[in-house]
Amino acid sequence: MSSNRKGDRRERELVNRLDESGFAVMRAPASGSATERELPDVLAGDGERFYAIEAKSSSGRPIYLDGEEVEALLYFSQNFGAKARIGVRFDREDWYFFHPADLHTTDGGNYRVKKETALADGTDFEEFVGGSRKRDLGEYE
Repeated sequence: MSSNRKGDRRERELVNRLDESGFAVMRAPASGSATERELPDVLAGDGERFYAIEAKSSSGRPIYLDGEEVEALLYFSQNFGAKARIGVRFDREDWYFFHPADLHTTDGGNYRVKKETALADGTDFEEFVGGSRKRDLGEYE
């Protein structure tokens, strides 16, 4: 399956999950290279929280985001009044979310998310939509 088709499928999956969680949500039809305007992949809100999400998926390799793409997301989010988030999904894992400032910046000014980082430090889907917070084993007594 081509990476574009897989990415489209993952974006639709995220839209459906957000919808099921009570968010008004839409997939931006002109995101990516379809327009000269940089738009996020997904817009979602529930009356209290509003997100502009750049969604990325991978089979397990690190996910890289172009610095300009992230800057465009931040610019759009600020003007739109939404919180900018990077949503990542690795095969056989759920969605994890990051604020762009929390991502590793490469020497070339791009951004990277490793699977291990997503699982350890990302906001999991349930917490992202206002459900229970992910806890580390050290938090239990």
